[in-house]
Amino acid sequence: MEKRREADYTRKTKETDIRLSFHVDGSGKAEINTGIGFFDHMLEGFARHGLFDLNVKVTGDLKVDCHHTIEDTGIVLGNAIRKAVGDKKSIRRYGSIMLPMDETLVLCAIDLSGRPYLVFDADFTTDRVGYMDTEMVKEFFYAVSYTAGMNLHLKVMSGGNNHHMIEAMFKAFAKALDEATQVDERITDILSTKGSL
Repeated sequence: MEKRREADYTRKTKETDIRLSFHVDGSGKAEINTGIGFFDHMLEGFARHGLFDLNVKVTGDLKVDCHHTIEDTGIVLGNAIRKAVGDKKSIRRYGSIMLPMDETLVLCAIDLSGRPYLVFDADFTTDRVGYMDTEMVKEFFYAVSYTAGMNLHLKVMSGGNNHHMIEAMFKAFAKALDEATQVDERITDILSTKGSL
C-alpha cells in the first residue's frame, strides 16, 4: 500500500492559533477560514488548481492587522508541505508554469531542493485587496518557501488588476507545486546526484 502523502500541522502563539491539514494527492477540496475573505479565496484557489486537499482554521489577532495571520499561515503551510512530501523519493522535484489570467501573466518555478530561497517580482498599485494587504503576498510566499525548504521564483510578467495578479500567483504556485510533487516511475530514488535533498 502506498503511503498517503498528507500532514496535519498546528501552531499556537500569542498572535495566532492555526490548525491545518494538507493532502498532496487530493482532489481540490478546501475548507478555509482565516478571517480574511480574500486570503481564504486565494487558499481555496491554491487547493483547487493544485488538486490538493486543504483544511485551514486560523484564529488571529486581526484587531491588530492581517500580518500575523497571513505570515503564520504561510509558516504552517510550508511545514505541512515539507512533512507531506517526506523523503522526496521518486518525485519530479521541479515544477514550473506560465499562467495567464486576463491581462496578467505570471511565471512560477519551484525546486523542492531542501534549500530555501525566494525570488519575488511583483509591483502592486494598491495597498489592499479586500482585507488583505498586498505587501503580505510576498511575506506569505517567503514563509512558505523557507519552512518548506523550496526554491521558489514568482514573477509577474505583465499585470494590471491587483486582484488578478495575486490570484494568478497563487494559482501558478499551485500548478508548479503539483508538478514538482508528482511521482515519476522513472525516478527510482532521489532526483539528485548527491543522493539526498
